[in-house]
Amino acid sequence: MTIGRLIEGRGTKVVTCTTDTLVRDAIALLADDRIGAMPVTDGETLAGIFSERDVIYRLREMGEQVLSLTVGEVMTAPAVTAAPDTSVLAALSLMTRRRIRHLPVLSNDEMIGFVSIGDLVKHRIDQIEAEAEAMRTYIQSA
Repeated sequence: MTIGRLIEGRGTKVVTCTTDTLVRDAIALLADDRIGAMPVTDGETLAGIFSERDVIYRLREMGEQVLSLTVGEVMTAPAVTAAPDTSVLAALSLMTRRRIRHLPVLSNDEMIGFVSIGDLVKHRIDQIEAEAEAMRTYIQSA
């Protein structure tokens, strides 16, 4: 299964912000949508990722003044990305190696989706459960 197939049935809404969004406003977006990270754009281009980790690390370094900075000053950049034809297992491996939890999906430099490690793990568990059920059914019918 590829990431492209996984995101195929989803709606097109991906919460994003721009590089000039204030950190305090970006935090509100994360909280309002109950998400841990979001892609950051600069015009039509993916500029980076803004995550809870970015906030925590900068708060430790700078204190509350970080809230008045722009997302472009604190985001993680460049973003690690995947193509739609990336397999779910390859994406999981990449995310584990790079110690990241969110992955923008790009096609021809255009973001077409955003997946979390939770999305990929859920898909993998569903797949394993379906395989186990098929095996049980096969054994019972033999």
